[in-house]
Amino acid sequence: MFHPANALLAKDPDTNWCPNLSDFKALRPILPILIGACVMLSIANGLRHSMGMFMQPLTQDLGIAISDFTLAIAVQNLLWGFAQPVAGAWAVRYGFRPMMITGAVLYVAGLIFLATANGMVEVMIGAGITIGIAMACVGSSIAHAVAARGVPVAMRSTILGVVSATGSLGSLFAAPLGQLMTQAWGWRVGVLGFAALALVLLPAAWYSGKADRIPLASNMATDRGNAFQALAIAFRNPMFVVLAVAFFVCGMQLVFLTTHLPSYLQICGMDPMLSAQALGVIGGFNVLGSLFFGWAGGRYNKLMMLGGIYIVRSLALGWYFLAAPTQTSTLVFAAIMGFLWLGVVPLVSGWIAQTFGLRWLAMLAGVAFVGHQFGSFVGAYGGGVIFDLFGSYTYAWQGGVAIGLAAGIVQGGFAWWQGRPRPPPPLVPA
Repeated sequence: MFHPANALLAKDPDTNWCPNLSDFKALRPILPILIGACVMLSIANGLRHSMGMFMQPLTQDLGIAISDFTLAIAVQNLLWGFAQPVAGAWAVRYGFRPMMITGAVLYVAGLIFLATANGMVEVMIGAGITIGIAMACVGSSIAHAVAARGVPVAMRSTILGVVSATGSLGSLFAAPLGQLMTQAWGWRVGVLGFAALALVLLPAAWYSGKADRIPLASNMATDRGNAFQALAIAFRNPMFVVLAVAFFVCGMQLVFLTTHLPSYLQICGMDPMLSAQALGVIGGFNVLGSLFFGWAGGRYNKLMMLGGIYIVRSLALGWYFLAAPTQTSTLVFAAIMGFLWLGVVPLVSGWIAQTFGLRWLAMLAGVAFVGHQFGSFVGAYGGGVIFDLFGSYTYAWQGGVAIGLAAGIVQGGFAWWQGRPRPPPPLVPA
């Protein structure tokens, strides 16, 4: 008899329960690619997640509003979302290496431009436009598409989880480093320190670009067609559409926290280093969460777990913001959110890879990511507007909780509905 839990326990068709020794040996030739992708994503995410460190000193020094800075971060996320499908399609045509090196150069240039900013225009160009386009070339969709090439199918979900896990390690040192340099020498020196770290993106992009040499062998229709045909196939799949729409809540919740948590803690009179510690804890626990969801994604229903992540995140947000923050509650909240932080990425990328193949993985993941980045825009800029209007973040976090619960229920419920067994068609007499 069918039970709802069976939909969650159903093993994905492209995985095996226990990868054998030959699968691990097959990873040796592609280790430089995997290491390069991990380092690239770690630096790119770590710096981007920690930019909220500079919000208060930067806005006070330049005489701009909180909402002005958050508008730049919102534009960054929106441009990242819109440019991601284009970057994924161009990577198929021109290669991953040129795409990723271009993104690394733009990342360094954007941080240098931000460090020399004297007004809102420079902040928008540096932190918003330039870094937004750079993230489309070195962010999660590209890194996962590179890492998925040459990996045995039985290990794909686990490897994607490893890449997501290392993608958060940058926050462990970027956030404390930025806070210490800002307190000692000012926010401009802190941003220049970030620019120096971003130089590591160049060799990482070069080595991970060796994925261009790996041939793809697949019988999927999306791999045989062009970009427009792949998009048409994806949008005819209702699961893909629901995934892309529900992905909105992921970006909204996460970017709201990375952008506004330092400001919220400062307003509440907490130690300025607590925000850096919280972002570091998020990065540390994200390693555990990404590894877990990468492993679990190869064994259980990816999309039902995705809905569960949205629901638990929303409950954690409500619990934390209902009461005044303390050091203990902040670090516990950071640990919970960190465990659920980038665990969505191996689930999303893994489902797209098993459903549509690897050739257009970066592009299709980028299309789904557009919804995520719309949410990021709302989380960053909407949170700043609400704070400027009402002097608090109350309406912002309440909206995040409500939308998150709704998205989680829809995502998980639709995945269960689509995965339930259906009765066989009636027999038609000859």
